[in-house]
Amino acid sequence: MKKTYLVLSILFLVVYVSSCERDDICVDADTPLLVLGFFDSEDTTLAKDVPTFRVLETILNTEINTIDGGTSSLDSIGVPLRTDTVTTSFALITNSATDADTGEETGNIDTLTITYTTREDFVSRGCGFIINFDELDVQLTTDSENWIQDLSIQQQTIENSNNIHVKIFH
Repeated sequence: MKKTYLVLSILFLVVYVSSCERDDICVDADTPLLVLGFFDSEDTTLAKDVPTFRVLETILNTEINTIDGGTSSLDSIGVPLRTDTVTTSFALITNSATDADTGEETGNIDTLTITYTTREDFVSRGCGFIINFDELDVQLTTDSENWIQDLSIQQQTIENSNNIHVKIFH
């Protein structure tokens, strides 16, 4: 009887432990950000901070980030691309401020329109899918007061947020 009880207990333990699912914890899988680097338009190898900087995603009218140029240095920034479409537009605002009377933005606004294709990549069971971006193209809407002088696409494929994808010269 004791042997039968022991065998059944071991069998139950083996079945119980083998039926457990692994805990798949995802720590390293996120859809990458588009990294914009800011450089001096005269010395294109020199990083250059943008004073009192704000980024707005224009289609959804969502503020992505605001950086006070007086208290922090900003020579690059990561911004999320939309995954539900193949175009994202950003208003990049230097010397950003809000008019106290009207609530309107008073800084110098330049608009970038980024087009791309999306590609789903399976990472793991715990992480699921991420979206990577291919065939990156960036257009600057020109006006009489552009603070952005030029653009240079460094990588047309975005698979991580470790490197600068687009250089902005100002």
